[in-house]
Amino acid sequence: MARDFAGRVVVVTGAAGGLGRALVDAFAAAGAQVAALDRDAALLRQADFAAAAVRRLVCDVADEADCRRALAEVRDAWGGIDVLVNNAGITHRSAFAATRPEVIRRVMAVNFFGALHCTHAALDDLVARRGLVVAVSSVAGFAPLVARTGYAASKHALHGFFDSLRSELEPLGVEVLLVCPAFIRTGIDKNALGGDGTPVRHAQAIVGRRATPEAVAAKIVRAAARGRRLLLPDRVSRLAWWVSRLAPRWYARQMARRLGAELRGGV
Repeated sequence: MARDFAGRVVVVTGAAGGLGRALVDAFAAAGAQVAALDRDAALLRQADFAAAAVRRLVCDVADEADCRRALAEVRDAWGGIDVLVNNAGITHRSAFAATRPEVIRRVMAVNFFGALHCTHAALDDLVARRGLVVAVSSVAGFAPLVARTGYAASKHALHGFFDSLRSELEPLGVEVLLVCPAFIRTGIDKNALGGDGTPVRHAQAIVGRRATPEAVAAKIVRAAARGRRLLLPDRVSRLAWWVSRLAPRWYARQMARRLGAELRGGV
């Protein structure tokens, strides 16, 4: 049976960004009570959510105590958490040789440990309410991506963590959905870190067209309702999934050829 989100409590991290805002709107349109979490208080305050009743909470997912505090506020307000959407993320665009280790640690802190912190803080509710965890990964979660070693590492880590966690939680009635889009029209590329930790200045190379956040969010809600375990929401992500498995060396060469301009500091 399809999962019904009407009246359910949904938490979305990274909610002030493009995909985050679209996810908040999509779950609210499905009848959910939505808590929007983001570390940027100004952007969160200015976010133009379609639903007026969205609960906005400032939260840095890289801070475990902050995650526990924010999710406790949601629990106190609405009684518990039914769905956790781990969407918060950052990236870097730089060759590993030119990337300071602290930049990769920062990417891991948000993308991987942020999801770990929020999931652990919500776990008792999710089990008690037979809930759902959504992790927004990427094509970089299952295939190599040049000039983003830290980003790919963080997304690969999400797959190892959530695929393993699913095996523990499915017997308890909790579902886990991994989402692996290619390129989306969000601000993550504009806010990418360079190898020295400052904002990157060169343009991003992409393959295919950028999907709209609204289109991807709608697909995520449908996949979540249907109990999907993996969502490849666009043509590029589906092609990457199969080609990277059937012809991994060819895939790596083609990916490096098309995106390798980033290693030269421009496209």
